[in-house]
Amino acid sequence: MNGLWKDHPCFSPQARHTSARVHLPVAPRCNVQCRFCDRKFDCTNESRPGVTSRVLAPEEALDYLARVRAKLPQLAVVGIAGPGDPFANAGETLETLRLVRSAHPDLRLCVATNGLELPAYAADLAELRVSHVTVTVNAVDPSIGSLVYAWVRDGKRSLDSAEGAGLLLQRQLDGIAQLKARGITVKVNTLILPGINDAHIPLVAERMKALGVDIMNCMPLQLNAQALARGWREPTETEVEKAKARASAQLPQMNHCTRCRADAAGLLGQDQGPELLAQWASETAAEPACCAARPGPPPALDPARPHIAVATREGFLVSAHLGEVRSLRIYGPGPVLVEERPTPPPGGGMARWAALADTLKDCAALVVNGVGGTPLSTLESGGLKVHVMEGLISEALAALFAGGAPGHLEKRRPFKCGESCAGAGNGCGA
Repeated sequence: MNGLWKDHPCFSPQARHTSARVHLPVAPRCNVQCRFCDRKFDCTNESRPGVTSRVLAPEEALDYLARVRAKLPQLAVVGIAGPGDPFANAGETLETLRLVRSAHPDLRLCVATNGLELPAYAADLAELRVSHVTVTVNAVDPSIGSLVYAWVRDGKRSLDSAEGAGLLLQRQLDGIAQLKARGITVKVNTLILPGINDAHIPLVAERMKALGVDIMNCMPLQLNAQALARGWREPTETEVEKAKARASAQLPQMNHCTRCRADAAGLLGQDQGPELLAQWASETAAEPACCAARPGPPPALDPARPHIAVATREGFLVSAHLGEVRSLRIYGPGPVLVEERPTPPPGGGMARWAALADTLKDCAALVVNGVGGTPLSTLESGGLKVHVMEGLISEALAALFAGGAPGHLEKRRPFKCGESCAGAGNGCGA
């Protein structure tokens, strides 16, 4: 058995019974929207990738790891697997890996990624002695990939399914090649999507073998009620066995996957992550602040405008441009989600934004990822403060309900409509 495999529970079926792992959920943002994916920020009752009960800052992750290690003496691997993509959150991911490598030099480091930004950070992973990387590759043909991915965000560029799938594949192939050139063990995850890529999986395995990939994990699709891929179905047991058997002609197969959460901890199949995270949060909240007194209660908002509206795609990130949403999430103090409120239909020019301002007359602020000049001026003229930002909804709301503004999330204010885009103030929101 490869010495790198022997104590990693995801790479060795024997190690799953003796070696524990912990995932540090420090990476909330994602740069690829899979059509089957529905990430939730706080969901303790689901065991699947993309789910965590809490997102940690790098320093918090290091403190949490120390407490986990004291409770799990068999801990061998520290991984970062979301709940978004590690390299859509490269700063947080690399800082966490550096902190862990310094404080726990004996533990293995592991990362799971979609591969879009992998080429840019392969050298960093090698320098930090990350020993294992998992890359999710669902297709090696962009025409099939376009059926799997709704959009891809490359830096500030948003690409449609066709162009995005092509770029993603190119980056995956390049990134995997770079990892193998640096001696890093690579596992490829491939979702079995009946009628989409199931007949294509042997070719995926063949291409991955040619790159030197070490092991493959063919995972059956698990649909959920909010998934974008409505109308898709899960593969039958026979279909899963067939896909694995055909792929095994090219690569060894992982057959003991438990579809780990982004906050998983413990032995595979005995996940203690949510429990340990909740315990850590309780313990740290009970500790006295070392440098400053805790702030008092936040000031109340104007009673006439007690709510804040948010534009979001997946429900926990400020991720949507105002012009593309058909509803906004309305939050009250707490913060608590009050309702999902429809926006006026597209078209109508300034009348649309005047109608939206009236729709949001109970809101003190609107939080969006992007907004055009016409809607911006119209909404703010109606007494609504518009914040253009990116990041966690929870962080934005905590600051805004406390009477401040999350400066680290704020984006540059847009130009007037028509100055920085093709928009003409016609109600498109661009």
